[in-house]
Amino acid sequence: MHATDLKKTLAVRSLEAVWHPCTQMSRAQKVPPLAIVRGEGPWIFDIEGKRYFDANSSWWVNLFGHAHPDINAAIKYQLDRLPHIMLAGCTHEPAVQLAERLSARTGGELGHVFFASDGASAVEIALKQSFHSWRNQGQPQKREFVCLKNGYHGETIGALAVTDVAIFRDAYDPLLMRSHIVESPDSRLDNEDTAFAALRDLLESHRENIAALIVEPLVQGAAGMVMHSPEYLRKVRTLTREYDVHLIADEIAVGCGRTGTFFAWEQVDTKQWPDFVTLSKGITGGTLPLSLVLTTEAVFQTFWSEDISRGFLHSHSYTGNALACAAANAVLDKFDAGQIEINVAQALALGQAFAQLSNHSRVKNFRQRGMILAFDVEDAGDRFSERFHLTARNYELLIRPIGSTVYLMPPYVIDQETADFLFKAVNAALDEVLHDAA
Repeated sequence: MHATDLKKTLAVRSLEAVWHPCTQMSRAQKVPPLAIVRGEGPWIFDIEGKRYFDANSSWWVNLFGHAHPDINAAIKYQLDRLPHIMLAGCTHEPAVQLAERLSARTGGELGHVFFASDGASAVEIALKQSFHSWRNQGQPQKREFVCLKNGYHGETIGALAVTDVAIFRDAYDPLLMRSHIVESPDSRLDNEDTAFAALRDLLESHRENIAALIVEPLVQGAAGMVMHSPEYLRKVRTLTREYDVHLIADEIAVGCGRTGTFFAWEQVDTKQWPDFVTLSKGITGGTLPLSLVLTTEAVFQTFWSEDISRGFLHSHSYTGNALACAAANAVLDKFDAGQIEINVAQALALGQAFAQLSNHSRVKNFRQRGMILAFDVEDAGDRFSERFHLTARNYELLIRPIGSTVYLMPPYVIDQETADFLFKAVNAALDEVLHDAA
């Protein structure tokens, strides 16, 4: 069968059998999914052999490019020995090693790691651990949570309760527990002082009932790559300690080197860590599902008891999967070999290539934090995200804007030539989309 016919056939089969995420399936009939058959480095290849640069790292998970040989080798080695064993009553070297290595990256401050399968699960675990910890301390009234306006922490029922992105949350709002939503800091608005004051007032008036505050450190991803300063978070950490409220740093999107350090929190204060840090997405380099919750000795000790009801009775069938842990250890090997220093140079190349875009008449709020670069498009028109996504394919680029915000979160394979290619492709797609909409 001709490749074009295969492409159409696969798209039709997909639309009939696969319920695609973040997709209005009736719209997908008009804009069918791209049939991908192979990945190599930052490139993915469709069924016709056309290639596309994966500028958003396949929803931010692919750190080092597709089919990275070192990560693949680690998975294959583990596959021949122990693909999986339940972590209740058993353990294995890849999980232990991964937990030890992540703890070491916090200086031992977050010395206990709980494993799960995806980012939303990790958030739910952190919420449950916070509440249960307070309950075990004789404070069951501390059962409320605080999140930031426009924050995103996942789409399961518990995670949605601390998410403030209307398109994900509104349909399910009647099912959700009530959380406190407080003003979020936004570098575009220069509002960090007022956002902090609002949080302080909330904690002052509700401290007896609040279990935890959850934040996305430095960058709110689904809000449109909204950025804030480390100084805001330093003040927040002091405030949560003052009012005896747990702090959950959701690093599912911003961890693993995205912001310029392995943990985004490293730019805040390496002596005053949050009570919980969640990781997922890039931790396995885009190969296998895995998430983790790191927490402190103080929290861990509140569960230490002969009374089983005081234990944290939470599980996933594939908790601590050996293959996923092996992949994650291979990812950490890259960081141990100096990946952060490499990323700093790559971020510089990316920023230099895109600097001139800040002069574009329709581009506003050009911003960058490490390997995350974003800008807003003024008067973008209807279905801008879809139109930009489709147009960019013509320039060998796979990229999905968030509303009218175009962002890049590419794999860590950027040199100046690649950065220049990305700028030219983004700029050409932007001009074509805006011209067509005029």
